[in-house]
Amino acid sequence: MKCPKCRTVDLSPAKLEDGLPAMGCPRCEGAALSILYYREWAERNQPVATDAAPDSDVVEDSDTRTAMACPKCSRLMTKFAITGSLRNRIDLCGSCDEAWLDHGEWGVLKTLELANRLPKVFTEQWQRKVRTEKREAARMERLQDQVGEGDAARAEEVRNWLKSHPRRGVILQFLSVE
Repeated sequence: MKCPKCRTVDLSPAKLEDGLPAMGCPRCEGAALSILYYREWAERNQPVATDAAPDSDVVEDSDTRTAMACPKCSRLMTKFAITGSLRNRIDLCGSCDEAWLDHGEWGVLKTLELANRLPKVFTEQWQRKVRTEKREAARMERLQDQVGEGDAARAEEVRNWLKSHPRRGVILQFLSVE
C-alpha cells in the first residue's frame, strides 16, 4: 500500500497504541487505520489517557485540500472535521472503512478524549455540531472586529446569562425598546 498523502512511499506496519495496529508512512508520519481493528481495540481497552491537558496546544497538520485516494482500495476518502476550532480532518474510506490520520492527529484525538470514540467523529450529528461551532466562532470574530474584544466578551457573557434566565423574553423585550 502507498501513502495517500505522499503517493510514492510504501506504508509499513506501525502501531498507534499497544494492540492497535496501523500502517504508517515513514516520510509524513501519517497512519492508515482499519476501523475494524480499531473497534476491536476500543472494546478491549479503557479510554486512552494523555499526558497533555485537554486545553493544551495541539498539532495542526497541513491537511490536503483535495480528497485522497484510500491506500487500500484507491477510492476517494471523505474528510471529517474533528472540532470546529481545529483545521485537522480525518479521512475515511466509506467503501472499506479505512481511516487516514495525518501526523499528530492521534495525539489530537487523545487530547480531546476521542481516542476511544473515533467513530463518533464520522456521524452526521458530530459533523453538524462541528459546523455549528465554526459558525459561532465566525460570528464571534465578526463581533470582535466590530466592537473590540472586551465588548464582544461582555456581550457573550450577557448572552449566556440570558440563555438560562427564566424571564428571558421580558428582558429581551425591555432591551429592544429604546
